[in-house]
Amino acid sequence: MSAELPPENRGLFDSIRILAASLVAIAYTRLDLLSQDLEEEWERLIALLVMLLVALFCLGLGIILMAVLVVVAFWESNRLAVLSGLIVLFFAGGGFAWSRVVKERKTKRRLFSASLEELSKDHRHLTLRP
Repeated sequence: MSAELPPENRGLFDSIRILAASLVAIAYTRLDLLSQDLEEEWERLIALLVMLLVALFCLGLGIILMAVLVVVAFWESNRLAVLSGLIVLFFAGGGFAWSRVVKERKTKRRLFSASLEELSKDHRHLTLRP
């Protein structure tokens, strides 16, 4: 009787062991999803902060160049064109970065959405009666 028992003749402890292994596998998958959600949210936050810093830098530099333009406005004619071009460039860069920050902030995803969706699926499967 050293042969393997068929699945229907296994004991209670084998069933509990299989159930425990399934629960551990489910928990592992959910924790993996949770860690991926946290990592994605962290990367999104870093990108948002970088764009915010670029926007603030460009807008600040544009304001400084505008002040220099006012000072230089009373000097010779070529300096005005160069400074005007730089002001437009930095304001455009700052405006673009700022619009990206606003857009990204408005399209904020729900935190842990993938994990919550998977847990919802698990809940539906566990509560369904055959």
